[in-house]
Amino acid sequence: MHRLLALALLVVATAPASAAYQKEYIVVSGGVSLYQWEKFKNPPHDRWWGNFIRPAVTRFQEIRAADPNARITWLVHRPSYERRLRQNEGPLTSWISDIAPKYNVRLIWFSSPDQVINYLNAGQPRSQVKIATLDWFLHSNKAAFMFDYSNEIDSASKSWLHEDELGRINRGIFARNAVVKSWGCHTGESMSKKWKRATGVPMIGAVGKTDYAVMYRNNWLPALSSGRWVR
Repeated sequence: MHRLLALALLVVATAPASAAYQKEYIVVSGGVSLYQWEKFKNPPHDRWWGNFIRPAVTRFQEIRAADPNARITWLVHRPSYERRLRQNEGPLTSWISDIAPKYNVRLIWFSSPDQVINYLNAGQPRSQVKIATLDWFLHSNKAAFMFDYSNEIDSASKSWLHEDELGRINRGIFARNAVVKSWGCHTGESMSKKWKRATGVPMIGAVGKTDYAVMYRNNWLPALSSGRWVR
């Protein structure tokens, strides 16, 4: 009996850490600006409605290539695309919904920062399902993610997640060696440090601006227009 118990404990002790939990890959797409306001600016934001949608597709492709059975969840800020579709660019929310099944992705629409935080913390049983990667495609500044910049109010945001609110994100929800990246502007100038302090996980962010206009030259991912990537 003692030998069987010892053997059982040995098996548990030597089991790979990855066997203890499943992994989830999360992509967040914020909202684009309304071009009816931005077209008068130099340079304007978001000439194309798909600025934060197309790079999400690239991440789905990359994740699927590495793991065909990966659990992928896509959070999209619905109010922004509902407002943008009124510019007669087409049925944007329907187009976005059509993308998810093509890559076997779970699409979750959100309208507030609280819903994003709630999903990160408890959208899955986090003792069993850890976040392996988290990508943010959205407008940002050095201190906040802006989910609706220049979409409801010209040149301003009514839906944001500030760096001082990051303590609301639970520690322990991320997998070992999780990769978190903000593809927005200026995040690496302050918010990345606050993210690491709050969650214990580094976040790659830009010192300087990111450029979504050149995605077609960069496998449909934004590139730095100035500065560098930092953790």
